[in-house]
Amino acid sequence: MLKKSSLFQMFKAESTTVIGAAVLVGLFSFLSRLVGLIRDRVLAGMFGAGNMLDIYYAAFKVPDFLFNLIVIGALSASFIPMFTRHYQQSAHHERAWKFTNNMLNLIGVGMVVLAVILFIFANHIAVFVAPGFDHLKQAQVASFTRVMLLSQIFLAISMVYGGVLQSMKRFFLYSLAPIFYNVGIIFGALFFVRWFGTIGLAYGVVFGAMLHMGIQCIGLRGTGYRYQPMFQVRDRDTQTVLRTMLPRMIGIGTNQILFLILTIIASTLAVGSVTVFQFAYNVEFFPIGIFGVSYAIAVFPTFAEHVAANKMEKFQTVFASSIRQLLFFMIPATIAFLLLRAQIVRLVVGAGAFDWNATILAADTLAFFALTFIPQSCVYILSRAFFALQDTVTPLTAAIVSAMLGITSAFLFTKTYGVIGLAMAFGVAETVNAGLLWILLRQKTGSLHEMNILEGLFKLIPAALLSGIAMYAVRAFVSSFIALDTFLNVLTQTLITGIAGAAVYLSILTLLRSEELHTLFASLTRRQLQQAAPIEVTNSTDGTA
Repeated sequence: MLKKSSLFQMFKAESTTVIGAAVLVGLFSFLSRLVGLIRDRVLAGMFGAGNMLDIYYAAFKVPDFLFNLIVIGALSASFIPMFTRHYQQSAHHERAWKFTNNMLNLIGVGMVVLAVILFIFANHIAVFVAPGFDHLKQAQVASFTRVMLLSQIFLAISMVYGGVLQSMKRFFLYSLAPIFYNVGIIFGALFFVRWFGTIGLAYGVVFGAMLHMGIQCIGLRGTGYRYQPMFQVRDRDTQTVLRTMLPRMIGIGTNQILFLILTIIASTLAVGSVTVFQFAYNVEFFPIGIFGVSYAIAVFPTFAEHVAANKMEKFQTVFASSIRQLLFFMIPATIAFLLLRAQIVRLVVGAGAFDWNATILAADTLAFFALTFIPQSCVYILSRAFFALQDTVTPLTAAIVSAMLGITSAFLFTKTYGVIGLAMAFGVAETVNAGLLWILLRQKTGSLHEMNILEGLFKLIPAALLSGIAMYAVRAFVSSFIALDTFLNVLTQTLITGIAGAAVYLSILTLLRSEELHTLFASLTRRQLQQAAPIEVTNSTDGTA
């Protein structure tokens, strides 16, 4: 976990346990999501669930698709395992830095070329992503898209450098970058809109991407990295990345197409449906990002190390430990979001032009997202397990099957449930995806220590259910004298209910001597924070975490 206490050393510090890395990434993910929710509240208060935010979020789809397809596809599948292997092979890490520069230049140039092409055809793209918009709105979508394409170039550079920081287990500045990204977007909404008109929202996205890149560049200080202008497509390492990233790109493309089609369907529904769907998704991703993504980021380098050393028993142990710790957070989060969905939505976006009817619609949409918190979170860890095994084809297959089911479900559900049906369809896709990945990973590894995971569930589920009962009772009592009519009242009602639920949950797990609770507390102690060697917390009886 963190080795030094000075500010600069904190920037350079390496996380040496999975739990410690997850705590660090999760903390900053929480701050990032919190800033993101503030961003959404600012946007909702300024524009409401209407035309402007429909345009803004529709314009995001293609640039975001491009970024996830090219950059995340390459980095998540191949970059970290390849960089980790090269970095450990020599004292000066020459091959690792050469590999980094080559990938940086290839991805950077590729993003520029694609951005130029999409810039030229932005009008046609706008018609495709928002077929339900009128011609004026589609023209505005095209204008926003052209500006936002620039942000993806900055983010591409940033994510290559972020991959280096992840590989070196330097999670501090890597985790700080998304906060600055959201700050840039908020700055654009508050100031660029005033100076340049509504297109200032798009300029804010570009500004946030520049800040994101700047933070990652600072993180590379002291690593020995130096930029070099190399462009070697036939390099052996590059060829390996290209081979493994293709299935990953198609898999990500499949997931992105699913979300894109859901947005397209939303554009054909009532005005504001795109905004409601996007806001509900942003809110539901708050716990997913904090816990699911954080644990996946933290555990990936450890997965890669165990696979490289052919230590499959340790791989399985770390996997089970990560899933158990993930369930420790996600089970009560599911219950809390179901019970407090209206309060949560009201806190995040229930301001200004975002009225009560829009709040209720977003809350009901959020409820169906919340029902699949656990499979959504597990997908991130399951996918990283396959990537560490250098298998990108299996996640691709699972993604295609689940996306097809999700798209089919969307057309069926929206006929009856409108925008809420989109969340239902997304949940179907994610649940099927997680189930397929679990079954196929077990076949590949022989065991995922499921009995160990079930042992944890026997304590977590009763504690979470009793916590939910306590929250329901406290919410009913508090709502009798605190109405949801002001921000302060909503915050007060939410905090009292949430604290009561958390107190019951933690108290019961303490009585049951939950290993997940013990592991979490142990990772926060000063002794653990000063450890310099990797340690996996294990079960004292059977050796599995």
